[in-house]
Amino acid sequence: MEKYGLIGYPLGHSFSVSYFNEKFQNENIDACYINFEIPTIDSLREVLDKNPELRGLNVTIPYKQQVIPFLDAVSPEARAIGAVNVIRVRRKGKNIHLKGFNSDVIGFTQSIEPLLEPCHKKALILGTGGASKAIDYGLRSLGLETTFVSRTGRNGAILYEDITPEDMREYKVIVNCTPLGMYPHVDSCPNLPYEAMDSHTLLYDLLYNPDETLFMKRGKAYGATVVNGLEMLLLQAFASWEFWHSDD
Repeated sequence: MEKYGLIGYPLGHSFSVSYFNEKFQNENIDACYINFEIPTIDSLREVLDKNPELRGLNVTIPYKQQVIPFLDAVSPEARAIGAVNVIRVRRKGKNIHLKGFNSDVIGFTQSIEPLLEPCHKKALILGTGGASKAIDYGLRSLGLETTFVSRTGRNGAILYEDITPEDMREYKVIVNCTPLGMYPHVDSCPNLPYEAMDSHTLLYDLLYNPDETLFMKRGKAYGATVVNGLEMLLLQAFASWEFWHSDD
């Protein structure tokens, strides 16, 4: 039986485990998907050694960037983004070859592209973590100008408190890459001038639990189009499967 899995720490509820094991069952694929909660990225080698049937991994926080030095090859997109969330495992005898990919950017761009309008020329990316780098890459590939927003203003990002109603009229696409509003902290949301949003504003939240975050609710109250990250996850999972079985 082939194995696939997820590495990260900590790992609570995992969308990937339920998605892939259901896929395997429905399609009569002789495989299983397992969570590998590892305390440090150095434990990756142990996971590979103890699971010779392993053919692919997904990578989540905090290892999307830390895993890169452990890989034998990295796709051009993942290299440009600086983050890997899919690893293809190939074995030849005792040799193991690991190649890293980024399916975040594929899932995100395929999900958001149908929602974009001609007025969507500039985007705010809330947060500066690993996921935000893929979002930035994806938005720029779709022709949008991007600006990062953070609490500290690091890496050239602007501060939340500096965002004005005028900025809301200029930046019509806003993507939340922070955990603000994620269950169980459903009463929190990014600090923005929501009252300046309108029917041309598009709010995209990478979170999917709850279905509608406070960030989405507050924008929706002023006419914004809102979407959560569930479709992105589904598209990302499909892309992971393709990467694991690709020949490049």
